[in-house]
Amino acid sequence: MCWKDRLCSRAQSLRKVAVKSGLYNRITEKRYLMDDNKIIELYWARDEAAIRETGLKYGRLCACIAGNVLSNKEDCEECVNDTYFALWNAIPDKRPNKFMAFIGRITRNLALKKYEYVSAAKRNMSAVMSLDELGDCVSGREGVESELENRRIESAVNDFLWQQDEQKRNVFIRRYWYFDSIEDICERTGFSRSKVKSMLFEMRRKLRVYLENEGISV
Repeated sequence: MCWKDRLCSRAQSLRKVAVKSGLYNRITEKRYLMDDNKIIELYWARDEAAIRETGLKYGRLCACIAGNVLSNKEDCEECVNDTYFALWNAIPDKRPNKFMAFIGRITRNLALKKYEYVSAAKRNMSAVMSLDELGDCVSGREGVESELENRRIESAVNDFLWQQDEQKRNVFIRRYWYFDSIEDICERTGFSRSKVKSMLFEMRRKLRVYLENEGISV
């Protein structure tokens, strides 16, 4: 398993924290839109209206996630469309408890897979740098790539983030879950570039120490 696949698996805890902290809700437009359970019922009924309702409610979220990984508009649109296709195939076998998080995870994984196939010139360098940065503290080793170990790491990262203050936690999630650039984070928070970089560096350092104290190889 390549390091990007390992990071993709281990960063799933950021998704959970993002949902709890409300970052998903700030991206999605929820007024006058169908309830998630009703959309899922449409998928189970094999009603193609499910895709339309999903696009209306979560299309912006999917585009945001894909766009932060892929710098090409066409690749981003393809990834969003592939997300709807994946949902259509997945939901008859699964009934997600958190539909929004389920969609976000699918889009992110598809975008990272697409990322592997596009040329270096088309890659979003912010995403490349984000993965490189996070790899410094959770790169892991081949010998621990079991589902049990991944869950353990996910739980540890999740616990660590919830011990941080909201400001730092949200900056960390924006960088390593959404792949926002440093400049985008500065614009969202009003922090200087040096402050954001300092916050991320310190969070990575603390996360590495935390994981080592938990007996997790880094």
